[in-house]
Amino acid sequence: MEIKITLGDITKVPADAIVNAANPTLLGGGGVDGAIHAAAGPELLAECRTLGGCDTGDAKITKAYRLPAQYVIHTPGPVWRDGDDCEEELLADCYKSCLKLAAEHGCRHVTFPSISTGLFRFPLSKAAPIAVRTIKEFCGNKDIFDCIEFVCFDEKTKKAYETALED
Repeated sequence: MEIKITLGDITKVPADAIVNAANPTLLGGGGVDGAIHAAAGPELLAECRTLGGCDTGDAKITKAYRLPAQYVIHTPGPVWRDGDDCEEELLADCYKSCLKLAAEHGCRHVTFPSISTGLFRFPLSKAAPIAVRTIKEFCGNKDIFDCIEFVCFDEKTKKAYETALED
């Protein structure tokens, strides 16, 4: 399995599944969530309305509609509260929940944004190592995925994930 780190717009990167850093309502919002909903079209919001929201650290899957993927995997990441509210464990749970759904649906190439590091203020220096470590632990030596790709929206984020991958 390859772990790739790229700079770009996650809504334009072809994959089997695109992970959405959602809010618990799953009804769209700002940042990556808003961009994914806008690019997918109104059908995504209509399907999300049927899901009843999603708990932080869990994930739900929908069709991808107009996105270059089969599925969108929605996961509400934790809001950073100075590390005193199980934020690190919840962030790891986000990645595990997404990988589990992706594997169950036969997805071989999954793209991830940097979950919780935007509007939810999770420190990038903590989030990137958690993401990389969780993916490596989940996958181990199993042949589950061909490629897990972090699609970063800026150079600072890309550098943080590259550093985490090197360590």
